[in-house]
Formats: sequence, C-alpha cells, structure tokens
Amino acid sequence: MQGADLLPGRDSVEGFRPFAGRRVAVVGLGKAGLPAASRLRDWGAEVVAWDDNAERRAEAERAGIATRDVSAGPFVQDALLLSPGIPHRLPRVHPAAARAAEAGAPVLCDAEFLFLAARAADSRARFVGITGTNGKSTTTALLHHTLRGAGVPSAAGANLGPAAASLPLLREGAFVLEMSSYMLERLDALRFDVAAMLNLSPDHLDRHGDMAGYAAAKARVFLGADTSVLGMDDAPSRALASRTSGRLVPISGVVPQPGGVWAEGTTLRDEAGAILDLREAPALPGQHNAQNAAAATAMALALGLDRAQVAEGLRSYPGLPHRQERVAEQDGVLFVNDSKATNADSTAWALGTYPRVVWIAGGVPKEGGIASLAPFFDRVARAVLIGRCAPDFAATLAAHGVPHEIAETLEQAVPAAREAARSTGTPVVVLSPAAASFDQFSGFEARGEAFRALVHALVHPEGETA
Repeated sequence: MQGADLLPGRDSVEGFRPFAGRRVAVVGLGKAGLPAASRLRDWGAEVVAWDDNAERRAEAERAGIATRDVSAGPFVQDALLLSPGIPHRLPRVHPAAARAAEAGAPVLCDAEFLFLAARAADSRARFVGITGTNGKSTTTALLHHTLRGAGVPSAAGANLGPAAASLPLLREGAFVLEMSSYMLERLDALRFDVAAMLNLSPDHLDRHGDMAGYAAAKARVFLGADTSVLGMDDAPSRALASRTSGRLVPISGVVPQPGGVWAEGTTLRDEAGAILDLREAPALPGQHNAQNAAAATAMALALGLDRAQVAEGLRSYPGLPHRQERVAEQDGVLFVNDSKATNADSTAWALGTYPRVVWIAGGVPKEGGIASLAPFFDRVARAVLIGRCAPDFAATLAAHGVPHEIAETLEQAVPAAREAARSTGTPVVVLSPAAASFDQFSGFEARGEAFRALVHALVHPEGETA
C-alpha cells in the first residue's frame, strides 16, 4: 500500500497543507474523532477538540490537540466535525451543533475532509460509497478485497474499520467507504464516482424523524454519482430509483435484473452470462450475501475489473468477523457468530440462510422486537434468550409455539444451545441477537468475541488438542 500512497500514512508532508487557515472544531473523540483531529492538524487546520469524557480529552491533549468546549460560547470555527454517533438535529440538537448553526458553519463528517484533501493533492483515485440498512460492511470489505486481489490500490474505511480521515491518500485506485446514514447527512462537497444502496428497512428513526427522513439520508449517497448501484429486493430501495444519478445498475439476490447483476439460483450473473457459482464462495452464504456479491460485482466492473478478476475476489473472500462467521464445528454442529445482527432485519438474513437452527438471541431491544421474524420461526428448533429483552422475546416465541428458554447471559446460553442442538439433531447454533448489546457488552464486537471464546472453550476443553 505504501507505494500507492500520495502521502505516507498519517504523517504530514512539508508543503501539503490543504486546510491551512481553516479552523475546525472536532466534537466526539472516539475511534473516528481523534484520528480525524490529528490528521486535520497535520494537514494544516487549526483544530480544537472536545469530548465530554475527560480521559478522551486527556488523550487528545497528549497527542498535541487543543481542547475546549466549543458549545460554551460563540462558535468561531469554519466547520464542525461531529462524531456520527452524536445527533445534530434529532432527537435533540447537540449544543455544539446549535452553536455551529447559529454561526452558519457546516456540520460535516470526516469523509468530507478526505475527499477535499484528495482533490487538493490531484489524486486520481475514485471514491466509492456503500450504504444500506444491512450488508454494507460485508460489501465494503468484499469490494476492497476484490480490488486489492486484482492489483488495484484500494483503501477501505469510514463506518467500517479505520476512520475515513486516517486513510492513506492514494495516487490512483479507489477509496471504498462504508457510509452510514449519520455520515451521509453530513456531506457537502463529496461526490461518489460509484455509489451503492443495498437495502432499506426501518432503523435509526429517532435520528431521522421517520422512514422518509431515513430514506432521504440514505439517498444522498447517489448525489452526483457516475454509477448508481441499487438493490431491488425490497420496495423501499426500489422507490429510490428516481433519486439515483448517472448510470443505474440494479442488483438482486434472487430476481433477474436487465442491465444489472443478479443471482439465479446459486449462479451470480449479468446479461453477458455467468460470473461465479456462489457455492465456490463459502464466506458468502445465503440470499443476502448473494445480493452483497451482486453489488460488489457491479461496482468492481464499473471500476474496470474484468469478470475473471471479480470471480476470483468473490471466491477468495475470507469474510468478516461477527457476520455469519463460522467459528467452529463439533459432532456435526456448526457454531456461527452473527453478533453484528443488532436488529430483526439483520437476523432475518441469518435465519433464512439455514434450514434448521438453535438460535441465541437477545440484548437491548430495537423497535418492533422480533415479531417480523415469524416467517422464520419454523426453522428454529429452540431459542436460547439472553439480555434485557429476553422476557419480551420469550412472549413472542410462546405466541408462535416456538420452543425456548431464558439463559440470561451468553455464558449460560452457549452450553445450553449446544445441548439443544445435540438433543434435537440440529446442525447449526447461531448467535444472531436481533438486539443491541449494551446491556451486557460494550458493543457487538465484544459480544461476538465472547461467543467465539465460549465456543472454543466448549469445543476444545483445557488439555484437549485442536
């Protein structure tokens, strides 16, 4: 990667200061905020930062970043870079955002600054934006993997992995950015050469007001795009066709799409013919991953890869942690970590992948609970429930006659699920919570890592060799 960089990593280069003279406030110093503040400083901006957490402020000060509560007085900066997790309008206006609005300063995300820096450096790299309620992380990682395998310089990040502003500046190739609705509503100049919207279902409605507001935020990915890749497997996504820009490439995991890319049975194809039998891509099981593969294929072809390069990228893709990750198999029972499934729609993809499962679910409930998963309940041999919403999930399952038990914690749930799989002859135990993790874990990653460790402890007891 270093040979493809225009600038080496996060280091500044003498003479390259695209934001010299600009004053930027950075509020929220988590995984994106502090790297962005450091990079903006290196690129010449006058940066002041703030976080309500004193430890994060101290970390910023150790990095040489000035800290000040920019909401405590008049906003004198030219722009506010606000952490995506902090609302600037709904459900309530953050004080810093209110001050910025009073001063007429834009509220931006860090991808905006990456774009501006790349253009200032005369980079020829194209920008790819990928969004959707579900599947965007897998599709982002899959496209990045495919590009790199074909020898195309690629840097991936934003909502997935490294903060956008911490990515290396590429001379050529592609920036592959996973874009959340929170980030998309904070774009100004950034325009994607290739943009993808995978699917759309209710989520984050507190931040966007209603479904129309959420859809409008997602549709911003298409503004000015040369190629718009649009998922056609749900009605809300299809309704966004009129908001696309440039060439529209429809994609589907199940239905033929004239002019697009789709899966026909297990065959991924376009109008020119078959591209790959998806059974050769073990990290991409199920209809939802067929759609993800179709999206990555459409984007890769738009970026100039040939069909053989795309097929090899799909075939060799190793998968992402916590997204239908195959953890271990013992005595004919496969353990699958799908901790990233924090809502019912995500879990629907997992339950739809396997004919029969023991299902570990629960945590902090999302709106609607698991009622929408009723069409998949006949696939559940037994549900083992954890977390705050276990009683509510149990009530829904009981109403549909689904065998279930409340284990409360993941430590209790994993051995209970294994015993249920053995006693019912069920071949898959899947952790697909359909709920957030914050009642018992710091995030879905911590929940998935705990599941992985518990499964390995069961499959490989102390003293037993793997």
